[in-house]
Amino acid sequence: MQDDALTRRIALLQEMPLFRNLSRKDIETIVHDLRLKEYNRDDIIFRQGDESREVYFVLKGKVRIYTTSPSGGETSIAIFSTNDVIGELAAIDHAPRSATAKALTPVLLLSMSQERFLHHLETLPRFAMAFIRLLAGKLRWTAAYAESIAQFDAPGRLLHIILQANEQYGQALTPGKTYRIDLGLNQTDLASMIGARREWVNRILADWRRRGLLEFDNGVIHILDLPRVVAERDSRIEANRSDIEW
Repeated sequence: MQDDALTRRIALLQEMPLFRNLSRKDIETIVHDLRLKEYNRDDIIFRQGDESREVYFVLKGKVRIYTTSPSGGETSIAIFSTNDVIGELAAIDHAPRSATAKALTPVLLLSMSQERFLHHLETLPRFAMAFIRLLAGKLRWTAAYAESIAQFDAPGRLLHIILQANEQYGQALTPGKTYRIDLGLNQTDLASMIGARREWVNRILADWRRRGLLEFDNGVIHILDLPRVVAERDSRIEANRSDIEW
């Protein structure tokens, strides 16, 4: 590899949290095992049940992770974007893919084979620790998501997911008030994230638009009044338990 190309690739990896605190020598060891892959919108990166074991590092774009039931219904689990890592579980536990990864936008990934990934975890302590922190972050996100499922009613769950997406991907138009979130999701995708029907999502989005909370148009969510959206979300905590008596 030419020195200029190597320097450029090392600089690119150093922007990613997983590699940020590694020495140049460690990154140089890793960079030779990475392969660039491109996917178009709606391309499948891997499927639930696949025996593939590669690990992917997202350079650009958004990837939807979802499971499919025996009846064909889809349940969205998460959306990953620049600097995220996907596919690591199958590489670690040697089990089939637990979910499907689909490109929501054109995506650039760096892939690494299971063999080389595990080798680097075993031989590069800083890389192993950075990866443990990454897994801990994902576990915390999963716990927060599970809490939202139990804590909020259906409208609250959808608002909670939108607010989480805004923290990760939102573009501030008027800081503190209006934001733009381009996830590339349709109403069916949103419904699958909270276990609801698309028709219900259509109705609730229309209601929120009428009330000046947010708008949804061609996969783009516009938060029109962030404080009111947060207040609406919080008002849905245990909304269906107000009639419980002790």
